[in-house]
Amino acid sequence: MADKFKVAQPWLTLLARLILGAVLLVAGALKVPNLPKSAMAVRAYEMLPIPIANFLGYTLPWIEIGLGLLLFVGVTVKISGALGALTMLAFIVAIAQAWARGLSIDCGCFGGGGTIDPEDTKYLSEIIRDIGLMGLGIFLYLYPKGRFAIEK
Repeated sequence: MADKFKVAQPWLTLLARLILGAVLLVAGALKVPNLPKSAMAVRAYEMLPIPIANFLGYTLPWIEIGLGLLLFVGVTVKISGALGALTMLAFIVAIAQAWARGLSIDCGCFGGGGTIDPEDTKYLSEIIRDIGLMGLGIFLYLYPKGRFAIEK
């Protein structure tokens, strides 16, 4: 069993890098054309003071793009995987608190965001998705060496 994992691990690392990198890259790229809406999406969580929420709304898309590119090409995989996992953990906490407080918001994960009808919320599926992505980040932290990475 251990031998099979040794053979598969570099390919699993590549797959984890590509999936987490692509999700972060796409999420950030979809937000960049409308940064004020990204800031509005962060404010909708009602977790942070407005100036900090606005700052996060304007900077988070660029951070997502940077992490996505690093993972996609395979540079600083261990650190980028850990930061990707921490980013997903922050999203999970934010979505869970919005759900627990009865807020009716779109997560703004891929653009959009803000108040929506309560029946349109997708908190559970968003949390499950982000748990999976966080798992990929943890895997990359534990096993950063994979195929086709610039970093060797």
